[in-house]
Amino acid sequence: MKRYFAAAMLFALFSDPAGARPYQDMFPNRTDFSDAEKPLLGKLDFQQGVIKLPEAKATLNVPADFYYLSPADTKTVLVDIWGNPPAAAEGTMGMIFPAKYAPTDVEAWGSIVEYSADGYVSDVDATTTNYDELLQNIKDSIRENNVEREKQGFQKITLVGWASTPHYDTSAHAMHWARDLVFGDDTQPQHTLNYSVRVFGRQGVFQFDFVAGLAQLKEIEGVIPTVTKLVQFDKGMAYTDYVEGDKVAAYGMAGMIAAGAGAKIAAKVGLLALALAFFKKAGVLVFIVFAAALRFAKRLFGRNKTPTA
Repeated sequence: MKRYFAAAMLFALFSDPAGARPYQDMFPNRTDFSDAEKPLLGKLDFQQGVIKLPEAKATLNVPADFYYLSPADTKTVLVDIWGNPPAAAEGTMGMIFPAKYAPTDVEAWGSIVEYSADGYVSDVDATTTNYDELLQNIKDSIRENNVEREKQGFQKITLVGWASTPHYDTSAHAMHWARDLVFGDDTQPQHTLNYSVRVFGRQGVFQFDFVAGLAQLKEIEGVIPTVTKLVQFDKGMAYTDYVEGDKVAAYGMAGMIAAGAGAKIAAKVGLLALALAFFKKAGVLVFIVFAAALRFAKRLFGRNKTPTA
């Protein structure tokens, strides 16, 4: 009997995500969730603590002021709650959110987590790049591609400027920067904040992409030091473990910023705008960042005209 009990305990331990809890435990003092929100939140396992990501040979150490959602739960958020097409959730390694927000909250913001195994990214140009000149090059590329975007029926994109100038954290081996973006031709446009964090390892790059309203810049800037320290690479896989002969990425820091993430682009639409789709009907908002080697390749996150519940 004891043997069966032990087996049952082991099954329970390994069948549920470590540290996972339901939304009632994650938000014990919240009584304002609507009848439409509750079944959607009930599908999610809110995880904290050690999150193993063997595909990236790393671990996320998620502190109490954040929570992590698995790739399956990320799909629930992106598709079922925020109304994106299923393709929007492909290839992610999950999402992280501040613990004070539920994904259904209008003011919620978070980050999609991805990993790009492009190799070791040299940081030799991190302090020598002229980021004002780089900004102008990106603006020019977006402006050129707007012609094709509008032919396809999408709103044009205007890159207003850096919301936060690129900064390389040498101790964490992490680069972060933010763009101020505007969509369409509105005379009083809504500014979208595209905040990117890249954490470098021996064989690739962790990608955290926060997108929210520009008014949330200070709030997000306040958590960036925490985000850059979330990743712990497995033994021998840290940035400083690089040895001659390892695979080296085909881009440096400047190329990564211009393209989003080297040969792969993490193109995100404003998470705040997508959260609003759960509550309101609004026009289509699509953010395409173009990347491919020296240019921008297409991949998009969209917002449906009507939310899904």
